Amino acid sequence: MKRVNELGGNDFKAEFVNIDKIFQAEPLDYAVIIDRISQDVPFYRASLKNAAITGTAVINNPFWWSADEKFFNNALAVKLGIPVPKTALLPSYARPDDTTENSFSNLAFPFDWDNIFEYTGFPAYMKPFDGGGWKEVYKLNDKEEFFDKHSQTHQYVMMLQEEIEFDEYFRCYCIGGKYVRIMQYEPRNPAHLRYAVDGKPSSEKLLKTIHDYVIKLNQYLGYDFNTVEFAVRDGIPYAIDFCNPAPDADASSVGKENFEWVVETSARYAIERAKAQVDGQDNLTWGEYVKSAIAGKSLPVKSTPEKAVLPKAATIAKTPAVKAEAVAKPKATAKSAEPVKKAKPAAVKLLLQRKNKFDKEASR
Repeated sequence: MKRVNELGGNDFKAEFVNIDKIFQAEPLDYAVIIDRISQDVPFYRASLKNAAITGTAVINNPFWWSADEKFFNNALAVKLGIPVPKTALLPSYARPDDTTENSFSNLAFPFDWDNIFEYTGFPAYMKPFDGGGWKEVYKLNDKEEFFDKHSQTHQYVMMLQEEIEFDEYFRCYCIGGKYVRIMQYEPRNPAHLRYAVDGKPSSEKLLKTIHDYVIKLNQYLGYDFNTVEFAVRDGIPYAIDFCNPAPDADASSVGKENFEWVVETSARYAIERAKAQVDGQDNLTWGEYVKSAIAGKSLPVKSTPEKAVLPKAATIAKTPAVKAEAVAKPKATAKSAEPVKKAKPAAVKLLLQRKNKFDKEASR
């Protein structure tokens, strides 16, 4: 907030968001809001969606953030040709509230556990498909340990993920889908020492590949402020975690230089977005995945590369929400969206037929 006010001069002012009421479709009158807290407070998330629909540029997009999760991200990475660990989605151990056995008639019993274990191998990691902050994360050495830990996960939908035994590890900030800071990282160290890494990265080519992957992932996901983590095995960087839209940026953990980069870059990007903001139109960032879907275009299906690719050069290297208000904002013309193609109803019809058949059998 202080940095925006230093850089913005008389044209921009930043302050902490202060909400005393929210009425439907009524604006908060701010060009930009940087969100660092709505993941923990659902009221804020709903408030930010209301602000977005009235023209505020929210960083990160609250609609996409509400819809996104780690398993989908892995699937998208596969489609983009970015290496990720082999990952399987698991049903929750306990049934969700307000469900019965009939709610799970589409789920095979027993689940094909042997095939899943063969796919991921052991050791493997089990974690929530939409979690974060290392909550409910388990390292498992065999299937007996898996069944023991899975029985303790209650209603969490989990995923099982191949362990990547890495030679190097990197954590990367990405701001605006274009500004990247690559940081050497050692997740096995205590939290305050994870950025204290001896030695230099193995090659410039590896860093350039990581930079390219960071840009591509964030542009397709549509995040303005995110981190991506890579575990490097045999020279190949595997994207381990890239759904962190409120990433740790505390000076005591990331270090003074990384902290300074985040403050400076996010402040400049907030001003950049405030300059481009136009009242009464959608000013959110939407990823290439969503834009391709609206345009009726297919994703670029690519095979996962066995060797690192050479892209552009890279830069090596929780606070409350703040808002930036534009005093003077240039006008812009809203682009018309292409019409959405109607989906074929065949899949829906088949599902309804199957449900009706099940209802008849259940009634007998």
